[in-house]
Amino acid sequence: MTSTKPLRCVVLLSGSGTTLQNLIDQQELGQCPIEIVRVISSHKEAFGLERARKHNIPAVAFHRKDYDTWETFNEDLVRAVDEVKPDLILLAGFMFLFRPGPEYHGRIMNVHPALIPAFCGKGMYGHHVHEAVLAYGVKITGATVHFVDEGYDTGPIILQKAVEVYDDDTPETLAARVQAAEREIYPEAIRLFAANRLRIEGRRVKIVDPPLLDPSM
Repeated sequence: MTSTKPLRCVVLLSGSGTTLQNLIDQQELGQCPIEIVRVISSHKEAFGLERARKHNIPAVAFHRKDYDTWETFNEDLVRAVDEVKPDLILLAGFMFLFRPGPEYHGRIMNVHPALIPAFCGKGMYGHHVHEAVLAYGVKITGATVHFVDEGYDTGPIILQKAVEVYDDDTPETLAARVQAAEREIYPEAIRLFAANRLRIEGRRVKIVDPPLLDPSM
């Protein structure tokens, strides 16, 4: 039986927070079973922090340039996550590797603006992705939600949605359609997680039938 209690979520971001805003909207409309309990940014001036505070969500920043090493930076991130004991960690335009302890295996998601394994990896984020898509001349791109593992964009894929690339596209017009796909599949992946319908088997994520409800409950 799945729980009706919202998932306690931490959102990590580095920029404007458009993905965060989508998740906040979904939460407030009751369309995604989450409670965002903390927002963490890798940049002190990220507008995503303002979005969080506007909705009374606790927000904190750990500026990467303030740290001599990635390891000490990551330690502070992990400490800030551990403090609120989340059920699920959501990366939303977070530009650095984030590696908490093994207890979070299968409980960290990310959304990427391309069809992984194409146009992904270190340095492939935001408009860099869309510029690369247009430069290569592919006809189809899209969005991917995946679990996070030890690498950049290498974790098991949960959902993908294809987006057609038009001949007259610019990085901006293409980004708008890809972001629309992201806004659709990220909440859906979270809903599947909340319903206990995701099973990680090696590199594959299987979407299983909903658990049967116990008639005695």
